[in-house]
Amino acid sequence: MLDNLKVMLRISNSAYDSEIYDLVEAARHDLILSGIPSSKAHDDSNPLIRRAIAIYTKANFGFDNPDSEKLQRSYDLLKMHLTLAGDEDAIS
Repeated sequence: MLDNLKVMLRISNSAYDSEIYDLVEAARHDLILSGIPSSKAHDDSNPLIRRAIAIYTKANFGFDNPDSEKLQRSYDLLKMHLTLAGDEDAIS
């Protein structure tokens, strides 16, 4: 997942790997706190989970991100849909 996120963030070196990893873990924990089962929040094969983590990472990466608020709203909406899905089959 790290390599895909680095491409999305247009980063070609490893200088920010630690920050990106921390954002991935923060996104996973946020999803879990919102009611997403831990097994799903850690399922990198699930496209909705991957997308939620990617949006969260992009929204929170760096200090001067003009799209941060828009991306955060997008993440919050996706998280809400995942949470409202309820059962694990709906977000598989």
